[in-house]
Amino acid sequence: MGMRAPLLVSWLSICGLVTGCASAVGEAGSTPSPLVPLRAPVVMFIGDSFAVGSGPVPAWKSYAAETARLLGWQLITAGGRGAGFVATGKVHRTFSQSFTRELSWRPEPDLVVLAGGHNDRNAAKDVQRAAVKLVGRVKQRWPRAKVVLVGPIWVKSPPKAAYKIRDAVAKAAWLTGVPFADPLPQKWRKGDSLPDGTHPTLAGHDRLARWLVATLRSRGVAPEEGGPRPLSGPYQGP
Repeated sequence: MGMRAPLLVSWLSICGLVTGCASAVGEAGSTPSPLVPLRAPVVMFIGDSFAVGSGPVPAWKSYAAETARLLGWQLITAGGRGAGFVATGKVHRTFSQSFTRELSWRPEPDLVVLAGGHNDRNAAKDVQRAAVKLVGRVKQRWPRAKVVLVGPIWVKSPPKAAYKIRDAVAKAAWLTGVPFADPLPQKWRKGDSLPDGTHPTLAGHDRLARWLVATLRSRGVAPEEGGPRPLSGPYQGP
């Protein structure tokens, strides 16, 4: 009798554990947990001084930063002042070289915006070739990421050379099958330009960002306000 009591207690303990496990499995199976976004989507910009900030406008208040802020996305910016699809600028890197050094080693983003051309105004033919090649590299590295090409920005009246660059970037977008956004037709207001006549003020950056967000949404590469966002893991955006 003294030996049977411990055996009975052990048997009851095992039954309780098995029953508890089965109950837990049953509850988990009957009420699946909802999928919760674990991170905000990521947008990467490769751009010039308009994207990274210039003069009194810091990088975190540039139109690239404000675009990400309006979308509720995370931002990673590459490029630099004077840079372009062909031009190397003060950072001594083209957009393609900035992609290699600053972005290509990172995990896949949801969206990549290639924005520029202002500093390439004397090299239209080279711009088209360079933009096509860069889009190809981005697609090869991150096949599920969306890519958008944005043409040159001119706060004042654009010269003829600006339209040639715009057309070159637009042609590159057509050849690679990605959306193109054209800032040249935008109407600027007094106070949108810095005294240098080239770069936007904070108000100008805000105007650019609102225009770009509206364009991205109209092209289906960014969700409408309050719309669904990608979940953690592989790209699941629009």
